Amino acid sequence: MRKRERENPCGICGHYHKYEEGEVCGVCGHRPPAASPVGARQQDSAFPSEILKEFLFLGSYDNASRSELLKTIGVSHILNTVPLCQNLYRNSFTYHCLQEDKTLQFDDANQFLEQCEREKARVLVHCMSGKSRSAAFVIAFLMKSRGWRLAQSFQWVKERRPQVQLSDAAQQQLIEYEKKLFGSNDGSIPAQPFAPVDSLPSLGFGFPKPPGDIQAPTFNQQAPASIFERVTPNSFPSNFIFGAERTSDAKLPDSNNFGVVNSSTGSDSMMDSS
Repeated sequence: MRKRERENPCGICGHYHKYEEGEVCGVCGHRPPAASPVGARQQDSAFPSEILKEFLFLGSYDNASRSELLKTIGVSHILNTVPLCQNLYRNSFTYHCLQEDKTLQFDDANQFLEQCEREKARVLVHCMSGKSRSAAFVIAFLMKSRGWRLAQSFQWVKERRPQVQLSDAAQQQLIEYEKKLFGSNDGSIPAQPFAPVDSLPSLGFGFPKPPGDIQAPTFNQQAPASIFERVTPNSFPSNFIFGAERTSDAKLPDSNNFGVVNSSTGSDSMMDSS
């Protein structure tokens, strides 16, 4: 639709029409919700959710209708999962539109997404609201390309796009697709995180804990005397004597010997100072 004078593009679909006044978009047919008052806007972000960094995006038809915004984030390919949705910008993007409405054609969509990944192209997967149908295709792609089970793939998408809410039909077809890929199914889609905090291993570096209590070292015990301790005049170093080794039965000389040491004792002693 050609821009009219003094008119801004719609904040929801990106086309030029009087959205605040209730005018229906002439390009995509977008209109305000019936229950919304005049001037109210949807709270969904204008940006699609990034599922795989710099490659896979998940969003709604409103996201797919914002051509300039998609070009800004580098999207060049669009997977349209709703046959009735119109491909708005065939000259700007490479489209792949699924033709089946009731059955989710996971293999057909995965071939297109795998080709985009090989070409390092950024691709947007969208349905009308970006909550169930397109999310199911993204989950199926993660299962096929990454080898993840259904629970892990769903959790990955849910964390990056919280508004995802799969329908019962989509869940059942994903369960069947998981059986096709892995041969078994490990249960329904979980609502809780996979790894609780209390289940994480402690930082023990893999070594077993020793039995019993570990005796903590005592740091206030008196240290042994150093051999370099200063000798005072009143202390006699009995274990450090110049000359030959002193025997345990060595005796000091009598005062009658005038300080002369008898060599027959085989040891030296300090001279008498008297």
